[in-house]
Formats: sequence, C-alpha cells, structure tokens
Amino acid sequence: MYYELLLQGQLIWNIPLLMMLLCLMGIYIFLLIRFTNMKMYHKQPILFMLGIGLLFLVVGSPLSSITQLSFSLHMIQMSILYFIIPPIILLGIPERMYCSLLNTPLMKKVSKLFIAPKIILYSFAILFLIYHLPFVLSILSQADFLQNGYLLLLFILAFGMWWPIVSPDPDERLNHAHMKRYAFRSGLILMPACMLFILTAFMDGGDNPFLSQITAHLCIPQSSSFSLLPPLFNTKIDQIMSGVLMLGLHKIGLIMTFKLGDKVFIYR
Repeated sequence: MYYELLLQGQLIWNIPLLMMLLCLMGIYIFLLIRFTNMKMYHKQPILFMLGIGLLFLVVGSPLSSITQLSFSLHMIQMSILYFIIPPIILLGIPERMYCSLLNTPLMKKVSKLFIAPKIILYSFAILFLIYHLPFVLSILSQADFLQNGYLLLLFILAFGMWWPIVSPDPDERLNHAHMKRYAFRSGLILMPACMLFILTAFMDGGDNPFLSQITAHLCIPQSSSFSLLPPLFNTKIDQIMSGVLMLGLHKIGLIMTFKLGDKVFIYR
C-alpha cells in the first residue's frame, strides 16, 4: 500500500520548502559568523539546526501525509510542530546575534508582535481548538492556501507563545517563578482542545472526521488509508490517545525547554 500511495504522488518531499529552509540556515550561519564567536558545534547552533531539521521532517517529508491518516499521528505532528520546534529554534538564537539585529526596522516590527504573550497564548489556544472542529477543517481543506495560511498563523503564534520562556533577549524572558506560572497556565488553556478529541470519541462512536476530510483533500482512497495503518488506528482509542498525546507532548516540550534553557541561558 505504501507503493500505491507513492505512485499516486502523495508521499513526496517538499522541495521548495527544503530550499527555503536551506536558505534560512545559510542566513543563520552568516549572521552567526558575523555577530558572534560561536562555532557550528556549539549548543545553540546545533539546537537551531535541529529545529529546522525537525520542521522539514514533520512538514516537508512524506511523513506529513501519513500523519493525516489518524487522530493520534496527526496530533503527534501538530504537537511537535507547535510545542517542540519553536522553543528549540528560539533557544538556538544567540543573544548577541539577536541584540545586533534588534536595531534593524524588520526586527523592531517582529519584536512588537510578542509584547503581549498572554494574548498570544489565548489566541493560539482558541485558533488551535477552532481548527480541529470538523466543519472548520472541511472549509479549510477546500483550498490549500486557506489551510496552509491558517497553519502558518498558528506556527507564528506558537513562537509568540514560547517567547516569554526562551526569548533571546534576557529582558523579555520571565523570571523562573513567573515562568512556571505561565507554563501551568498554558497547559490549562490548551486543555479544551484535548478534551474535544476525547469527547468526540465517545459522541461519534469512533468515526474519524479528519480521515474523510483529509483523505478526500489528498485524493487518497479511504479504504487505502485504513489498510495502511494497524486496526487500532481510527477507533475510539485512537481519538482518546490523540488528546492524551497532545497534553503529554506539551508537558515534554516544557520540561525539555526548561532543561535546555538552563544550559543555554542564565535564568533569573
């Protein structure tokens, strides 16, 4: 069945995205050499490259198509995209590089976007919940630019959500006590989205609205998608696990970020 999907052109690599990310890494290396004394084997450059690599893996590789075939795989992809990748990339930006770029007009505009982290956090949680309502997903899946634009907006908001914890500017990072309260609040705010999946599992009797919408959008036969995955997928258990996985990966993202932050930054 893998080969059938491959021949249908669904399991492909996103070459334009790869070129864009390679250009981004080239710019990062240039700025790293220009503004810092760091080498590529130091912690922050490694973290930045790791974040970019994960981004391409979950968005631009054939795995991005496979993860749309079940709730749990979909939520693993979304959780990595929003709870793992943004903090890793932000941790990979040296303070000296950021402060040197902060005086440019573009960076001044970007920094202004993250001045209200609580508003960004609530906005992300609401939009993330709305995206996973079946009728909204049905509308977005009708046009690639709508769906991609919505996901891009969530990705940008995710950076703003993590900004108070891992901002390259020490003056914009919360102190350790406030950081823990902010992290706890973020978990509570994301709880409704997790509960949506769990409640939907009991209300819909195990039907997977994502499957019918996304497989139609990708032109993959629904029968093929079922045979592609083990029987456990696309059941009530799969939907319940999606909510549990999202909470778990968010918690893992927080723990990972704090530990890596202790190694990269000096928290107040």
